[in-house]
Amino acid sequence: MKKTCIVTGGSSGIGLSIVKLFLENQYRVFNLDLAPSEYGEFKACDVTNKKQVGEIIKTISDEYVIDVFISNAGIHFSGTIEDTSEAEFDRVFNINVKGAFSAIQAVLPNMKTNKNGAIILMASDQALIAKHNSFAYNMSKTALASMAKTTALDYAKFNIRANAVCPGTIETPLYHQAIDNYCQRSGADKHNVHAEEAALQPLGRLGQPEEVAELVLFLASDKAKFITGSLQVIDGGYTAQ
Repeated sequence: MKKTCIVTGGSSGIGLSIVKLFLENQYRVFNLDLAPSEYGEFKACDVTNKKQVGEIIKTISDEYVIDVFISNAGIHFSGTIEDTSEAEFDRVFNINVKGAFSAIQAVLPNMKTNKNGAIILMASDQALIAKHNSFAYNMSKTALASMAKTTALDYAKFNIRANAVCPGTIETPLYHQAIDNYCQRSGADKHNVHAEEAALQPLGRLGQPEEVAELVLFLASDKAKFITGSLQVIDGGYTAQ
């Protein structure tokens, strides 16, 4: 029998790589995203809409055992605390944090009934360290790390595991968008900025979405059944410096 996995934000970047890899490993995958995708069973969903998130996940729960939930939907925002408006702050938290909160609340009844489940939140190396011009984004990713740890403790008695994956600089559309925005503001050359980012990593390159997906697949598997409440760093050694 196929296992069932729900992924938020599975239409591009790391999320798309996760969807593809889980499909390759014979999972039934539901992708909750605003952008349509040909991979998995697509469900149009705005993760900031708690009611919509709950209704979609309940429809899935009524038919399937939810084995894995991956909270991946998120946005990036650059700015210091002074540069961040209230509206921008709210938008980052509504997508990055509230989206995860709403979806986890919705999947837990199914997992509790079946006394099994793996919850994986896409945090960031910024859950462990600070970076310049990243006030709201950094705070949101730290919140996701906390969510993973508290959920792990509260639901261990139901054999539900929760972990956070903390990628460093991964070459995704979100990365390229952030670099493009920086170059537009600063007038810097994108090729040079890209090379500088790679040089900052001890392994001398950026990570790839497929590499993060492999870690997520491992955490979802029975091979990781004694891992819960952890922050799994995949950053080419950046935070070890």
